[in-house]
Amino acid sequence: MAEITATTVAKLREMTGVGMMECKRALVAAKGNLDAAVDILRKSGAASAAKKATREAREGVIAHYIAPGSQSGVLVEVNCETDFVARNEAFRAFADDVAKKIAGNPQANLDAERQAAVGKMGENIKIARNARLDVSGNGLVAAYIHTGAKVGVLVEVGAGKAATVATDEFKQLVKDITLQIAAGFPHAVSREQVPAEIVAKEREIAAQSDRLKHKPAAAMEKILAGVLDKFFQSYCLVDQGFVKRNSEVSVKEHVAQIAKQLGDEITIRRFVRFQVGEVES
Repeated sequence: MAEITATTVAKLREMTGVGMMECKRALVAAKGNLDAAVDILRKSGAASAAKKATREAREGVIAHYIAPGSQSGVLVEVNCETDFVARNEAFRAFADDVAKKIAGNPQANLDAERQAAVGKMGENIKIARNARLDVSGNGLVAAYIHTGAKVGVLVEVGAGKAATVATDEFKQLVKDITLQIAAGFPHAVSREQVPAEIVAKEREIAAQSDRLKHKPAAAMEKILAGVLDKFFQSYCLVDQGFVKRNSEVSVKEHVAQIAKQLGDEITIRRFVRFQVGEVES
């Protein structure tokens, strides 16, 4: 058996791009033979995966998993290099499996599965990000993946009474809210959740615009209030026009109507919206 030295390990890493511990294990299995160790790593797919990891992965899909009972859910973004692979059923199945495994164990190490998928698909694949929502009190977690799997939504909606959560009306409302989030691209549930610095920035931009900067001070506050109101109608979920009713009522008004029918209080607590390749702020 040839001696396994730090130099040998470094050489194997240079040849394959694989991590130090995997190179050490391969060299031990190959009894110190460098060429045999390369073959071991190639057969396992590790060498191929490591080399492909240098290539950019900007395509991909959003996948989800909702636990039985709809009390928790996970949303994930899994990337690949081309839309051709992103549309592949095996890749979609891999993304779904990633979501399910992360739901079962948020700390799960899925690199072995990822490397196997790289070997199968022939492209760099990365698990870009994930988010999890768990119900607090009475409520449901629901998800929606838009056609093409480029946009995905996860939302938690709560109610005052457990009986409300079991009704068809509540379940339909939660489903409709996921569609609203996908289409409306809100950034916050309500005005109260919008950071003060964002509101201040919008106010400053409006005040310095050519249209407003020469307005009388007495009129400025009223005008700025109107500008900010329009901003909130786009930025905040509950202020948006409810798309399923042609924006004739706001999401807040629609939720209130359903809550009144059910004799309860219904609250959209939080949501996550992922879009493939977007830059997180």
